[in-house]
Amino acid sequence: MSYLERVRTRNPLVHNITNLVVAPFTANGLLALGASPFMAYAHEEVADVARMAGAVVLNIGTLDERVVQSIRLAGQSANAHHVPVVLDPVGAGATTYRTDTAQMLVRELHLTVLRGNIAEVAHVIGVPWTIKGVDAGAGEGDRIDIAERAAQQLGCIVVITGQNDIITDGLRTFLANNGHPMLTQVTGAGCLLSSVIGAFAAIADQDDDLLSCVAEAVAFYGVAAEQAAARTGDQGPGSFQIELLNQLAQVTPAHLLQHAQIHEIRGGVR
Repeated sequence: MSYLERVRTRNPLVHNITNLVVAPFTANGLLALGASPFMAYAHEEVADVARMAGAVVLNIGTLDERVVQSIRLAGQSANAHHVPVVLDPVGAGATTYRTDTAQMLVRELHLTVLRGNIAEVAHVIGVPWTIKGVDAGAGEGDRIDIAERAAQQLGCIVVITGQNDIITDGLRTFLANNGHPMLTQVTGAGCLLSSVIGAFAAIADQDDDLLSCVAEAVAFYGVAAEQAAARTGDQGPGSFQIELLNQLAQVTPAHLLQHAQIHEIRGGVR
């Protein structure tokens, strides 16, 4: 059974502390995939929700002191109960507050996956990279090298998304070439991917290859985007966004196997 089939069969509970811009889109995307979203933020319950979840997804898109504390409490509970944790460091590098918060979280929590664009991930590990708002700008570093360094430094899987997606644990590295430029025209497309990765991580058993599981999640999302773009043509980002939700429900394991473009790079440290 593929990881995608397992998600749809097991219907994992994914606890999201995400930003107010993307919460409905994220919840609907998880439902379309076949997962069960739980959007809990209150200090009084986040630890309990994290304990019962299959995965916890932490997103710093709209920060304030109370949200940061919710994220810390949920992450600590997830770590204590061996629940996978996905961190999306939205906008790290754009402001000192965001950068400091992201760096504090990676120090305090044990992450399963860190998912961001190249600028966000670079700033999490203290590497300069231009960022405009929450979008990565130009930089001179090697994206694969930064991804692998981050994975080694943080002891987790790192996913850097962009024109080509990088998935690495610091020793093994995958490149995924699925996706579509329309994803950049929809607010929250990256945030939803982080939650999709959380759903896949939630169903990974102890003897599974977690890196391959995360790579399948990234490829699945890219294939769904390709299908959505093919069906909506030049109708624009609104139609694409709705069709992306449809395709998260409709892409089959057979279609994914046929269209996924994932290439493993051996010997990740170069």
